[in-house]
Amino acid sequence: MLLAIDVGNTETVVGLLDGLEVKHHWRVSTVANRTADELMALLRGLFTGVHDHDVDGVAVCSTVPAVLRPVRALVERYYPNVPSVLVEPGVRTGVPVLTENPREVGSDRVVNTLAAIHLFGGPCIVVDFGTATTFDVVSAKGEYIGGAIAPGIGVSLDALGDAGAQLRRVELAAPRSVIAKNTVEALQSGALYGFSGQVDGIVTRMAHELAVSLDGLPVIATGGLATVVLDEAATINRHEPWLTLIGLGLVFDRNLNSAGTEERRGHRLAPGG
Repeated sequence: MLLAIDVGNTETVVGLLDGLEVKHHWRVSTVANRTADELMALLRGLFTGVHDHDVDGVAVCSTVPAVLRPVRALVERYYPNVPSVLVEPGVRTGVPVLTENPREVGSDRVVNTLAAIHLFGGPCIVVDFGTATTFDVVSAKGEYIGGAIAPGIGVSLDALGDAGAQLRRVELAAPRSVIAKNTVEALQSGALYGFSGQVDGIVTRMAHELAVSLDGLPVIATGGLATVVLDEAATINRHEPWLTLIGLGLVFDRNLNSAGTEERRGHRLAPGG
């Protein structure tokens, strides 16, 4: 099985893939100062019924530079004899990145592009609900052509709770009514309907710039907070919670099939054409 690790700013998603099928998955907090040994202890605690020798490949992408060193050490120490791919700027994924500075584009966004074109075809739009809400536009040829970044739902609510003297942090849940009768539900209404409206507005403008109809345009929601607005954003028509893990599987397979085992071992791939 392939061990796929997607390190985000707030959460890290860990998956075990058989081919491109996510057989097991876990979501844990991202802690920048964990050591390689602590990371391995965490993984082994998650891997109920799975042994180290069941892992025959490792693929990692990270938006947190501080985590890369312990992750590299983890792979080198505990999986030295299996092929590994660390997706980072400067190495290839097979996804052309058509932006002014391709190195600025997060590796997870490029990996998502690869998975989206594989699963749904193009053109399409990926909306990733994490620490930030990112909108990524994919061409019919599988090119990453640009996107948008907005504050994430959780970050925005936390900031409002911290800054407002009479406000508080609330559960991300649907209120009884858009016109709320108390502060908690007023915050929930603003978050749920405000962010779903934001998604619909940005996606509609992107489709207009692409000169394509929203009818039939795959708009894929992913990320830990996708389910919060999934039923309210009218433009979202696909949901793939493990899009990044599947993309890591595709990057790994592409690397596996293009080089010998000795060349693949410890080889790192990343955004670039």
